[in-house]
Amino acid sequence: MAKSLGLIIVFISLFSLFSQALSRISSNNAIEFWCSKTPHPQTCKHFARNHYLLQDGFPKSASEFKKFILRIAMDESVKAQNHNKWLGSKCGSKQEKAAWSDCLNLYEDTISILNETLNPTRNSPSYDLQTWLSTALTNLDTCQTGFVELGVDNNVLTLIPNKNISEIISNTLALNNASSTTQENKNSYKNGFPNWLSHGDRTLLQSSSPSPDIVVAKDGSGNFKTIKEALEAVPKRSGRKRFVIYVKPGVYNENLDIGKSLKNIMLFSDSMRLTVITGSRSVGGGSTTFNSATVAVKGDGFIARAITFRNTAGPQNHQAVALRSSADLSVFYRCGFEGYQDTLYVHSQRQFYKECYIYGTVDFIFGNAAVVFQNCNIYARKPTGKQKNAITAQGRTDPNQNTGFSIQNSSVKASQELVPMLNSFKTFLGRPWKQYSRTVFIHTYLDTLVDPAGWLEWNGNFALNTLYYGEYKNFGPRASTSQRVKWGGYHVITSATEASKFTVENFIEGQAWLPATGIPFFPEL
Repeated sequence: MAKSLGLIIVFISLFSLFSQALSRISSNNAIEFWCSKTPHPQTCKHFARNHYLLQDGFPKSASEFKKFILRIAMDESVKAQNHNKWLGSKCGSKQEKAAWSDCLNLYEDTISILNETLNPTRNSPSYDLQTWLSTALTNLDTCQTGFVELGVDNNVLTLIPNKNISEIISNTLALNNASSTTQENKNSYKNGFPNWLSHGDRTLLQSSSPSPDIVVAKDGSGNFKTIKEALEAVPKRSGRKRFVIYVKPGVYNENLDIGKSLKNIMLFSDSMRLTVITGSRSVGGGSTTFNSATVAVKGDGFIARAITFRNTAGPQNHQAVALRSSADLSVFYRCGFEGYQDTLYVHSQRQFYKECYIYGTVDFIFGNAAVVFQNCNIYARKPTGKQKNAITAQGRTDPNQNTGFSIQNSSVKASQELVPMLNSFKTFLGRPWKQYSRTVFIHTYLDTLVDPAGWLEWNGNFALNTLYYGEYKNFGPRASTSQRVKWGGYHVITSATEASKFTVENFIEGQAWLPATGIPFFPEL
């Protein structure tokens, strides 16, 4: 009897080991199958196997696998952030400390975005998820950029695990893109505006004198003398309704950081000519491009009307941002953006600019948002030295990011200071900052300052076949495409169907959110 019991125990043990072996074989086969469908299969397999051991069972469907990889991205980002905090003591210079500080903020934002993607507070279509994942990937790229531009990329940066997390998020982008459908993103307009703006927001933007919650005035005739003080009062509000700050005429010399927790803020004045927010941070002055912004906005649903954002660092100080927006569903109406290199940093998320004035020299509209500019006036200024003007530098790093610049029914001209010197400086529509740079000009007036080639290389043949640059039915002295570049990624768009991919309706899902802002726009070509 004892011998029989012993044999039974041995058999059970062997069967258990055999079952575990079969389970491992099964899970390995599943990992091989699912990871083969991603752009970075080796990274996928490595982290999937490690994380599989920490959970019960392996995903059995595409949707389960997408969530599984997304959870890995979240877990690895949290581990990386804990590691990154420790790296502060390793920084050997003020510049390295500045870049490291940006990374902490960017990783924090990435964790918040991934958490929202995993646990959405509302029913979010795949397009929303693709926007948020695109932003998470952009944040990691921005972290690295800060070290490189300040020339301190050989110490702390090498200890930040950007590459693995970027590849995990890239895998998730590909999986989400494969599972999305065009039809689910179709929404309707309401009174000519996308549905993501409430009736109240439309009224605010169209009203000649909206009712403010707070008034800012330098002369002391309002609630506060500075905009920063007004923003500090915002968290004390009750509820989540739109919070309106009216800024009386004046030049406000202050750097503002409108954080992620400050949602649904509206900043407005009576005239962008009379109301200016100005600063002078720059890369030349020791800031990263990311942190050089006079005004930085991260709070979703931000609206600005009739405000000028200015950076006075000048062309000699290189990158110097007037406004940086990482705010999803942000809107700028009749605003001005003044600077030289890197004036307007449309960093990430979905953005819309209507009837704005944008001044600059090198890459002065740049970033990796999904953004549409309608009826905007774009002015190239006189650069420094032997620089060439490039109006755009779009930063798409992954083919599955739903990002890019669409410039529609606008104008490209020389500023007054550049007009008498047009023969001394060349101006181009854009150059490819990143591998999958994407920019189109539609129904836009192109003046004589634009070089006949239209577009400029970034560095030799880099990205010339992977970018997407397009022109559709532009007009003016330099609208002819007969002498344009012959790159594989350049397109003279002749199809209305192709051009329609870059409209407010299709490119930034504007039907779902713009109507509530009250800003007039047209959804189609």
